[in-house]
Amino acid sequence: MTTEAARSDKHNRLPFILAGIYAVIWAVAAVGPVSREDWLLENLLVFLTLGIVVWGYRRRPLSNGSYVLITIFMATHAVGAHYTYAEAPPGFWMQDAFGFERNHYDRVIHFAYGLLFALPFRELAARTGTRRPWDSAFAASAIFASSALYEIIEWAVAMIVSPEAALAYLGTQGDPFDAQKDSAMAMIGAIIALPIAAMVAKWARKNRSTAKT
Repeated sequence: MTTEAARSDKHNRLPFILAGIYAVIWAVAAVGPVSREDWLLENLLVFLTLGIVVWGYRRRPLSNGSYVLITIFMATHAVGAHYTYAEAPPGFWMQDAFGFERNHYDRVIHFAYGLLFALPFRELAARTGTRRPWDSAFAASAIFASSALYEIIEWAVAMIVSPEAALAYLGTQGDPFDAQKDSAMAMIGAIIALPIAAMVAKWARKNRSTAKT
């Protein structure tokens, strides 16, 4: 990172503002959740994710756009954790509006993961020296792999930490293929987002080159 870029990052307040907004949302969602056990399980991986984001910010900061997308995802997850996903009001609204047989809020969040994390993963690849178009390939692979890994971790944590809360935490709602469908939704989100992220990156590079001339 150049001295100029480091100075710019040092005075960039948006990530701290976003962190404050998320902290407020998380604190509100932590009050009186539908199931305290499920809420704790849902937040185990949140603490790990936030630790990685903070560590990454200190080492190789992402763009403000990426931090906005990450914050949106984390906020929507906080809502799901409060309501144990299967009882999230937005999911019931979709169920009534579209005649779904179940609350699909969990599906929306998995789709949002692929959609919103495509740009951060792509930027991470670019910052570690991965060249185009392999940065997009890395982002897609990271989302596909992490989505599948999450399902495995979700099952393992539920059974080890609190088998009694496992059904609420896993949120299968009686669907034996819930894990596969959740992973598929993340993949679809990534497939939609990555071409858009590539176009935005190309537009940004073009603007930077124009500004230098």
